[in-house]
Amino acid sequence: MSGLKLFRYGAWAAVAALAVVSGWLVYQQTAGNQNSGALIEPLASIGGPFELVSGSGETVTEETFAGKPTVMFFGFTFCPDVCPTTLSELQGWMAELGPDAGKLNYAFVTVDPERDTPDVMRDYVWAFDKRIAPLTGSREQVDAMLKAYRVYAKRVPLDDGDYTMDHSAAVYLMNADNKFVGTIAYGEAEETALQKLRRLIENAPASS
Repeated sequence: MSGLKLFRYGAWAAVAALAVVSGWLVYQQTAGNQNSGALIEPLASIGGPFELVSGSGETVTEETFAGKPTVMFFGFTFCPDVCPTTLSELQGWMAELGPDAGKLNYAFVTVDPERDTPDVMRDYVWAFDKRIAPLTGSREQVDAMLKAYRVYAKRVPLDDGDYTMDHSAAVYLMNADNKFVGTIAYGEAEETALQKLRRLIENAPASS
């Protein structure tokens, strides 16, 4: 079996394990409301301050997104399937939300800052939708955010001497105070994903 196939099997196993853990956490927080599309109570243990760089080279912090809930995904531009699929789905959700899409922030954070420079991130992310903020930074800045947001990311060598990244595949939902309130799982049904996004909008302060 090739190294790439082994990697793919291992990556999907890791994603599945993460989904089980995340699902258990959400279940514990939402027992009795599993079918309502409700968001969980904010969890202070996930999220926090960060400092990154936008696709335009400007400094971005959690304060940049203050006042609106944020839909956030972690990935990388060399990602073969999960990242482009998720960004395409996000683009579709935004279209379905219509004018309400403007009530949310959107961000794509790289887990591979060595290759994902601001220019690379901008060109990649904005090919899907310019409302999605492409975020990168130094290795130290990105690692600090991954740790704060409990994001799994690991560099995996390939047979040809190159590498890929194994990483969490869930979309993070943060409220207007940058507190974690839930996820949209990779491959989750569009109807359920939209219910969560609409609930995120409904729970936001009227001023946002």
